[in-house]
Order: sequence, then C-alpha cells, then structure tokens
Amino acid sequence: MTHITIYRNQEDVFTGFCCEGHAGYADAGEDIVCAGISTLVINTINSIEALTVTKILADADEGDGSIYVNFPSGCDKQAKLLVDAMILGLQGIQTNYGKKFLTLDFKEV
Repeated sequence: MTHITIYRNQEDVFTGFCCEGHAGYADAGEDIVCAGISTLVINTINSIEALTVTKILADADEGDGSIYVNFPSGCDKQAKLLVDAMILGLQGIQTNYGKKFLTLDFKEV
C-alpha cells in the first residue's frame, strides 16, 4: 500500500508531503495504481521547481520508493494550486481503486 501524508501548518499552508510504499495493485512493471501515484507526485515536484518561486527540498529513496518533500518557507499560490491538483488526482485514484492501495492523511505541523 502507498501511504501519503500531506503536511500543513496552523495557517493551512502546505509545508510538505511524503509518499511511502508501493501500491501492490499488480506485479512490478504492471502496477497502474503505483504508476499513477508516482506520476502525480513526481510531476508535482517538477512543476513546483520549474513554475513557481517556492523553495522545495526533496529526497527520494529508490530502494523503497519513498519521496519526502519539504517547503521550508511554505508555498506560494501557484505551488498551492499544484499541490491541490496532486491531491485531487490522488483522491481520484483512491476513489477508483480503494484505500487498500492508497491512503491519504493530512497532518497539521
């Protein structure tokens, strides 16, 4: 199962997110759920870096597939929109394939 945690501060500003685990929907190389999740997460990171002024710190572990993202100064409106779009896509995957393969948590930090 893939577990994604989205972090927000008390002002409801995104401070980062982490993505851990493999969906386990199908065998490696054929897992469309894992591919969809990865595409949304990686495209969001790349888009924030390329299209916004938000400072982003990202770290990935190829061994276990985990990705950790931190916005040390919070995120601007454009980055917020991109994270909101990622969340919308992830919620769509969760709705279509179930919480057995993807869980989303929101935590205040």
